[in-house]
Amino acid sequence: MKIVFASTPSQEEEINGLVRYIYSNIFPLFFNDEEICQLEELKVLHISEDINTLKDAFQVMTSIQTLISILESSPLDEQYAAVFNKNVATLKGFGLYFPFHFEHFFVASCMKNNPMLSIYSKADNELII
Repeated sequence: MKIVFASTPSQEEEINGLVRYIYSNIFPLFFNDEEICQLEELKVLHISEDINTLKDAFQVMTSIQTLISILESSPLDEQYAAVFNKNVATLKGFGLYFPFHFEHFFVASCMKNNPMLSIYSKADNELII
């Protein structure tokens, strides 16, 4: 008999929060609104049913957090390419679609210096004038 601990709702919320963070803080640095909309339609990083156990949820959270850390580093460093691609493979193993390799972001990193206004990015303030 093997005892397995199921993932908790708070872990699923954390994973969803990390995915929202990528869409609102990371993708706008590298893609325009139309491309991000296409990524949503392709269900990039949408949670699958393959995340059943506590261990699976922690692996997914760790992989997403690692991708975020690498993509937020400035300048984007090629020494992290293997780690990035390994975490992408981990996400794919759990059924999360992420069709990118490190090179996709490395080539697009020049846009990071000139961030574009995006409907996906978080507002700088919440005051309505």
